[in-house]
Formats: sequence, C-alpha cells, structure tokens
Amino acid sequence: MLALIKTSILQLPMGTPNPDDNQPLDLSDPFELIVFIIIPVLAVFLYILWRKKRKNKN
Repeated sequence: MLALIKTSILQLPMGTPNPDDNQPLDLSDPFELIVFIIIPVLAVFLYILWRKKRKNKN
C-alpha cells in the first residue's frame, strides 16, 4: 500500500497544478464572489423555476 502511494506521488509531472497548491476563496474579490457564489445560486434558482413551469404544463 505504501509503495502504491509513493509511485502515485512520483507520477505527478513537475509544473502541473497540484491539489496542495490551492488557495482559499477570497470573497472580497468580486470575480470570485460572482463565479463561486452568485452564478451557482442563480443556476439552482432558475432550474427550480424551469422544473415548476415544466411540471405545470403537464
């Protein structure tokens, strides 16, 4: 099991994005606020409205 973990770590090419390189969300940045909060909430809201409208037609 330990050998499997070591070989999987060794297979990560240099210079590629790594999950450990992620930074936390900065919600003071308007772009991140729009992309990660407003658009997903709006998408869910519009999907719910679309489903209600489709259900009422039938």
